[in-house]
Amino acid sequence: MAARVRDDAATALEVLATSLTRAASERDELAGSRAAAEAELLEVRARVRAATAELDRLTDEVHRDEVARAEQRLRIEALEGRAAEEYGVDLPTLLGEYGPTAPVPPTPQQVAAAETAGEPEPDPLPYDRAVQERRAAQAERDLATLGKVNPLALEEFAALEERHGFLATQLEDLKNTRRDLLTVVREVDERIHDVFAAAFADVAREFEGVFATLFPGGQGRLVLTEPDSMLTTGIEVEARPPGKKVKRLSLLSGGERSLTAVALLVAIFRARPSPFYVLDEVEAALDDINLGRLLTLIEQLRSTSQLIVITHQKRTMEIADALYGVSMRGDGITGVISQRLRELEAS
Repeated sequence: MAARVRDDAATALEVLATSLTRAASERDELAGSRAAAEAELLEVRARVRAATAELDRLTDEVHRDEVARAEQRLRIEALEGRAAEEYGVDLPTLLGEYGPTAPVPPTPQQVAAAETAGEPEPDPLPYDRAVQERRAAQAERDLATLGKVNPLALEEFAALEERHGFLATQLEDLKNTRRDLLTVVREVDERIHDVFAAAFADVAREFEGVFATLFPGGQGRLVLTEPDSMLTTGIEVEARPPGKKVKRLSLLSGGERSLTAVALLVAIFRARPSPFYVLDEVEAALDDINLGRLLTLIEQLRSTSQLIVITHQKRTMEIADALYGVSMRGDGITGVISQRLRELEAS
């Protein structure tokens, strides 16, 4: 019994030793696997860190590229706006006609020099950025020297040209009108000159006769201050009563001045007759002798014209055909009365 227990225990020990050996072997294998896994994990972590760093670098580069692209896009848009604003062309036209692939035409100076030398126009040259930058800088300096350019200059010039044409037409019409008016004025001046000269000659002739009637033995005449300019001349009255050497009216007496004025008035009446005349107390300052001479002239005028004379002189009333006056009746009311003298004399 004990032997069997011993045998069983030995067997169990062998089995246990085998299990322990196998467990130790498995443990060593697991430890190796774990070490390998840890090494692999460390390697993976290193690769992850490297990949993370690369990702950060690439992310930064992408961000910088995006910023650069945005800045480049903004710059391109600004250049497009500047080209449209300053040069009046869009981007396709600008690239097609002025891009690096387009040949550069010769400058106006080169063309002018070729024409002066009698040579053909130079051929276009390939695009050279440095040369074109210098050319653009020179053009900008010339443009700055020229000053601001008005893009609406052509429209404004067309409007101003149209207005200039209209004003020129109006000016020509005014010149023609002025010429016609000057012709009319000249004709009117000539007519006035002729009429005035004829009227003055007639009045001057009649004045001498009338003055001789009013001042027997005296001499009176009308004199032009500017005989060569009938349109601007004045008229001076020279009156020399009999027995006096003075001719100026200011040196005559009041009656003589009045009688001279009447002589001028009657001379105008006789030179240019009228159907009737109105005289208002023209004889008020005359004495009896001069009044009689005036009445003689009135008798001469009444043969060709009707005269309405306002007077207080009895002698003047005596030569009238009819009298008209205002009188107060007994009841204090004024009334107009009339009387025909010639009919009474005829009766």
